[in-house]
Formats: sequence, C-alpha cells, structure tokens
Amino acid sequence: MNDLTQSAFAKPRVVGQRTPRIDGEYKLTGRAGYTGELLAEGMRYGYPVPATIANGVLESLELDDALAMPGVVDILHHGHFESLHRSPNSMAHGDMVSEVRLPFEDERIYYHGQYVALVVAETFEQARAAAQRVVARYREDDGAVVGLLHTDTQGELQESAGTSRGDPEAAFGGAEVKIDSTYQIAAESHLQMEMHATLAEWRDDGKRLVVHESTQGVFFQRNAMARIFGIAQENLEVISHYIGSGFGNKLFMWPHAVATAVAARMVGRPVKVVLPRQQDMTGGGNRPASRQRVRLGADRSGKLTSVIHDSTTETSWVHQYVDACGSATPSFYACDNVSTSQRVLEVNHGTPCPMRAPGEVSGIFALETAMDELAVELGMDPVALRQKNNAEQDPASGLPWSSKHLDECLTSAARRFGWDKRDPAIGSMRDGDEIIGYGMASCTWSAGRQPCEARVELRADGSLFAACGTQDIGTGTYTIVAQAVAELTGTDLSRIEVKLGETSLPAGPLSGGSMATATVLPAVAAAVRDALDAIKEVAVGSGGAFEGSDADSLSAEAGGLTDGKRRVSFAEILETSKLSSVNGKGSAAPGDERSEYSFRSFGAHFVEIRIDPEISRVRVARVVSTIDIGRAINPPTARNQVEGGIVMGLGMGLLEKLDYDPRDARLINANVADYIVPTHADAPEIDVELLDYPDFKHNEFGGRGVGEIGLTGVAPAIANAIYHATGKRYRDLPITIEALLASS
Repeated sequence: MNDLTQSAFAKPRVVGQRTPRIDGEYKLTGRAGYTGELLAEGMRYGYPVPATIANGVLESLELDDALAMPGVVDILHHGHFESLHRSPNSMAHGDMVSEVRLPFEDERIYYHGQYVALVVAETFEQARAAAQRVVARYREDDGAVVGLLHTDTQGELQESAGTSRGDPEAAFGGAEVKIDSTYQIAAESHLQMEMHATLAEWRDDGKRLVVHESTQGVFFQRNAMARIFGIAQENLEVISHYIGSGFGNKLFMWPHAVATAVAARMVGRPVKVVLPRQQDMTGGGNRPASRQRVRLGADRSGKLTSVIHDSTTETSWVHQYVDACGSATPSFYACDNVSTSQRVLEVNHGTPCPMRAPGEVSGIFALETAMDELAVELGMDPVALRQKNNAEQDPASGLPWSSKHLDECLTSAARRFGWDKRDPAIGSMRDGDEIIGYGMASCTWSAGRQPCEARVELRADGSLFAACGTQDIGTGTYTIVAQAVAELTGTDLSRIEVKLGETSLPAGPLSGGSMATATVLPAVAAAVRDALDAIKEVAVGSGGAFEGSDADSLSAEAGGLTDGKRRVSFAEILETSKLSSVNGKGSAAPGDERSEYSFRSFGAHFVEIRIDPEISRVRVARVVSTIDIGRAINPPTARNQVEGGIVMGLGMGLLEKLDYDPRDARLINANVADYIVPTHADAPEIDVELLDYPDFKHNEFGGRGVGEIGLTGVAPAIANAIYHATGKRYRDLPITIEALLASS
C-alpha cells in the first residue's frame, strides 16, 4: 500500500496549489443544474400562501376564485392535506429539520409568513396569480412577542449550553480592573443568491420519492422525509448537484419541501416550489437577535482574572433553536475563572437557524468589543492585551492545541496593516476632512470532522471517477476532491470526474460548520488507496503488466503504476487484463485524536474606517487579515471564503437588520430593496494572508475549515475602529448612520 505520509506533503503537487475549479466551465456556460432551473415531464408549479399576521388563528380560507383561475390544479391547506408524522429531529440520527412543525399542521398562526395554503398550477405564473387570489381570514390575537430587542424578558435558561470553571463571580468581584457591558445584535437574513427550491416526484406507482433540493445536507433531508412519510430510506432519493449558497439556512429541511412532496403525490405529477424572496426571508431561516452581557476582570498588567459571558437569543414558538453565543468563550483566552450561560426567548418570528459561524460570530462581537474596552481602561495596546492572554493550550479542555499560531496572525497582520503608526488618542488621525479609525479583533472557529464514505473508480479509458454523497454549496468541493485524487494517483485533473450531491452515493456529511473538506478528503484518500490496491493485484496477477511482482513494490505515478524501473498506465493495465474498471471504497471518521488534542482555527482582522463628520458616514477603507487554517487545499478558493466572510462582517457591523413592526411583529423589510447588504461600492480593500502550517493531527491533508472564520471578528474590529475615531462606544449592531447621528 502506498501510504500517504507527512513528508509526502512537504512539496505538494496539487493539494495546496492554485487549482481552477473543475466545475467552473459548467457554471460559466449555464450547464450547472440548480434546483430552481430543473424541469420534469408533466411538472406542475407550487406557490405558497403566507400568513399576513404574526399571532392568531386562521379562521377560514376563501378558495373558489383561486380554484376557478386558468391552470389551477389544486390548493392544499389544513383541511386538505395528508396525515404525516413529525421527524424525530435528531442530530445523532441524521434526521434534524429546521422546523419540526409540519406544514398546515393546525390553524394556529405563530409568525408572519407561515404557510396557510399551497396553490398548484400548470405554470409558475398561474400558481402565483391564484395564490394572490386566496382570501385568508384570521382572528388576530394580542400579545405578539415582537422580538428580543423589544423586551426586557430574559428567556428560558438552557442548562446544557452553559459552562463554568473556577469561581468567576468571586474573581470578578475582586478584580483590579472591570468591564461590565451589554451588547445587542439585530436579527439578520442569510439572503443567499439562490432561494429555497424543491422539485418532488413520486415514481414506481407512488412507492418511490425523488426530491431535487437546494440543500446543504441531502442525507439529513432523506432521513427526515423517510420518517415523515413513513417510507424506507431506500425508496427515497435526495439530489443536490449545484447550490447557490445557503450560509446555513439550507442545512436542514424546511416545511415547504414536505408540502411540495405531498402536492406531487396528491396531483400525481412532479411539483416544483421555488420560494419568492419575501417568503424565503420570513419562513426560511435567519440569524436570531441576541443580547449579551460580558463581564471581564483583570489585574493592572492586563492578565484576565475573570470572564463571565451571559447570552439570550431568539427562537420561534414552533421550533427551538439555540444560537450558542458563548461557545468559543471558554477556549478563547487563558483565564482560570470563566462561565457562560445561554437563554432563549420565544418570539413571533419564523424559526431562526444556523447562519455562517452560528453563535460564535455573535459571541465574538461581544467578547472582542469588551476586550477593546478593557484595553482602553488599562491604557494598553489592544494587540498586546490579546497576546498577553493567549492560551497556549485549550483552557476549556486542558488539551494541547493540534496547531495554533494566533500570535503570528496578530503580529503579521499588524505589521502589514501598519498598526505601529496608530495614534491611540481618540480622533487624532485624519486625512483631510475624514477622521481615521484603526480597530482590530482576534477571530476563531472550531475545527470539526464527521464520518464519511467515498468511492473511486479507475477506468480503462484512462479516466478516474470519484463519488461522495456530500454536496458542493459553491465553495469548491468538486475541485478539492479532484485535487486529492490527483495527488494520490498523479492523474491530470482533466481526466478526473467527480460526482456529488446524491443520496444514492456513499454517505457524505453536511456542508456546514467548516467541516466538509476535513471530512471528505480522508474518505476519498481511503477509497483511492483501496482502488490502487485493487489495480496492483490486477497488475501482478496472471497476464498482468507486472506479473509475478510484489504488489507492495508498486506505487502510483502519473496516472499509472511504477516499480521504479518502468511505468504502466492504469488504462493499459486494465486493457491488458480485459477489465473495464476497478473500484475502491473508503471511509474515514474522527478517532482518538479528538481526546488527545483540541482543534480550532485562529486569526486576526485589522480594520481602517473613515468617517465624514459632517454626515456621520462610515466607510470601511481596508481590512488586513491573517488566518491560520492549517493548509489551504486550494488557496484561491480558501482566500475567497475569507474575503466573502469579511464583506459579510461589514454588513453585520454596519448595515444588516431585520425590522419587525413593533405593533404586531410582522417583518417589514422582507425584500432586497429594504434589507441592506454591502454592494461592490461598499467593499473595502482586502488583504488576506493564509498561514501555511498543515495540521496533520486533524487529517492527513493538513487542512482545517475556512468558511466561517473569515466572518468572526470582523464586526468588533469595525466597532473598535469607530470608537478609536469618535470616542463613542457602540455596543449594538448594526452601527447605522442614524445611531452615529444620534450620538454626535
């Protein structure tokens, strides 16, 4: 067996090198099939009818006019729908959903945008027109909970989400220097480019269900749907070849997918539902609002003596979601006395869900802003304060880090940014009429892995085929799988075909939490080795190209096998033995290393903002970041992930906010005209450095995930820069022009 060793990666040939996306041509030419674009023979279109109130009861539906419109096939609702089971909603069993309440389960209205009916028609336009003719009558109840930021209610304590070590309260009480501040963050929308979409078709006389879905977890959706419809997993297939991003709101299934499958069975035709943007924003997930109190205690030298981080986040009345804001806090800094607590408050909004760097990005805003406040109180450089409290091992678990280079991240980014030119005096740095502010923050994200399986086939035509059920959400999974195969076999990337995103393929992981790369590649490597073992046995067998040789003496090179004297291509070996292909199967899962080391990525963001004091306009001029993610499997796409996270952090810090009517909890800005996100004109100059310290304790390729960490830490760096420019401490996000004007 040609084992891959650490030394084999010292000078990578493909892995770790700039590699064009193998699916790039399909996307550029429009041949990549996104769910919303797919067609099926005889397909009908569904269009949901959303509730126009946030709290009350649906008393009646007037459907006659809608049913009489051209092309309308059926209208599903509470009184005209299948009886189904709920999913057990278990992460461990792989059947978690985004909302356990089934569509049209009862006539109670819990949030604005909740589906009350689904119109099915021959065309999309007919379905939409008829949906607008459905008349719903409600009894609207008083007492809607508008949102966390509209109330002082504390919410329900989540015992399992809290942690504690030492005696944080006593240590805080005796601290020489104290910070005690409360931070609030408005709810955010994922606003991904591709909206939620489902195409469902029952085959084999209704015994088999095939679902095309824009999802980050085909296996989770298959498992959940099998339980909901009471059918065997073998009779249910979920397919997701291309996804226009999701940022977490496509990790788990939403009610529209269930309604689409029911509609397909009831009308006896394939049915497709693509949510309009407004419904995507009201009923397709969001990052929940949060309120966090952070108390820091330190001695005069800046050494932390106490960290207390208490959080409350929103959830819905129909499904509990906990956005654990304090999850990174116990491991972030060296401190003997640390506690976190988490509460959730039920509000009349659509169910929140994971959004890029869930929990931690909100928690890091509070913690890193509090650290800046502490630095100001101490008269200490913010970088020096963080370096002084750098944790050399994980203070939460006591385990050594698998690999950590935060100090180098801070030092390198500060040098490239020009932090040494910072005048710490408030408002002291100017360029003409503009006030300049410098701010920084550290960032982190956990490094996880999941079990995974893969299959690799070596073919007689010289091509290679690799398959895994995981999906590519637009981050480049197709390409890194091909890179791993190329690295191990020496085959040119143009000869490697990769298939992903089907539950008929070997089981793959969710595409979320920055875990997919570290999860999938070891399984692919195992499958490659198994295929190589198979072709070696063919090569040394009777009539083989290396007949009589020792299989262990052969190794893969340039798309073939070599004994050190000659090389024979895979194609020639197979043709000689009259075989069309050989297959290899592989699996990989986290092992004992999880109890021996702690796995996290770290980094640092430095931000320059410029303020026009006449109109209180804030402009993020540049961002300099250094991130330690182990090895970047494909550096350009990894860097692009960080850059995207930085722009997303700009939106979180300055622009993005879901506005709910304080009178009745209806979402006011459920559209891209009124929900403001950064545009190209807002994007700053971005300089991203990726350190190259392969983490072989995490996996044999040395890479850790990169999708989330680029976002964490950006918003507090912006807020800290605004403080440096203005002397005003903004603890609520987003920091809008209105907020700046109000405090000017």
